Amino acid sequence: MSVVKINVLTVPAEQREVLEQRFASRAGAVEGSDGFEWFELLRPVEGTDQYLVYTRWRDEESFKAWMEGPMKAAHQGGGDRPRPAASGSEVWSFEVVQQTGPKA
Repeated sequence: MSVVKINVLTVPAEQREVLEQRFASRAGAVEGSDGFEWFELLRPVEGTDQYLVYTRWRDEESFKAWMEGPMKAAHQGGGDRPRPAASGSEVWSFEVVQQTGPKA
């Protein structure tokens, strides 16, 4: 059963473009991971400064393997790393119990 992970990032208005550019520059970084199914970066439209980073995985084990491998390596680095564009991070977890797609 697929699992969905939603990372909630608080991003001040002046950092939105920075955050979006950083995600764009990493395009393709998660797609090759075993068990990866889907990614979306959701920009708030009104009433909040929280972006949602939506990922979908084949199973919990695939997500954990990515967190401990490629994601962990991508977020480690030396002292010359740029200042974070987001403050705070919260991860929501869900199991997919029902889905539908467009009619053919």
